[in-house]
Amino acid sequence: MKKLLATNSNNWMALIARLAVGITIFPHGAQKLLGWFGGYGYNGTMGFLTGQIHLPWIIALLVILIEFFGSLFLIFGFLTRIAAFAILGSFLGVLFKVHIQNGFFMNWGMQPNKGEGYEFFILLFGLALIALIAGGGKASVDAAITKNK
Repeated sequence: MKKLLATNSNNWMALIARLAVGITIFPHGAQKLLGWFGGYGYNGTMGFLTGQIHLPWIIALLVILIEFFGSLFLIFGFLTRIAAFAILGSFLGVLFKVHIQNGFFMNWGMQPNKGEGYEFFILLFGLALIALIAGGGKASVDAAITKNK
């Protein structure tokens, strides 16, 4: 367990990568779980994910929990590698289930009946991979637990 928590990086790279992912994903998780930021909350999100997207309830629940708690874990650098792996897996599913058919580009023009492309996911995956490989880095709970300064 200690090896899983240990960081491979004593520089700022891991901190910046995990904060970028955590801060970006947290509002999405808070929308889904708590209804913050204009979200539908747990019940509304479960209804959408199971009814509209046709996910099994357990997968829908995992999506909600991973986005909320995984993002917080990344922000604080707690169980960083596990959180980064979970976010990678969850968003890989989101990419292929919802976004891949929309092409590369984001829908900046807000064209009706056209969803978002996958360019955001490439950035997310790159940053999450840094967190997965490097661990929590500076100013992380993981580093404090393993005494890696």
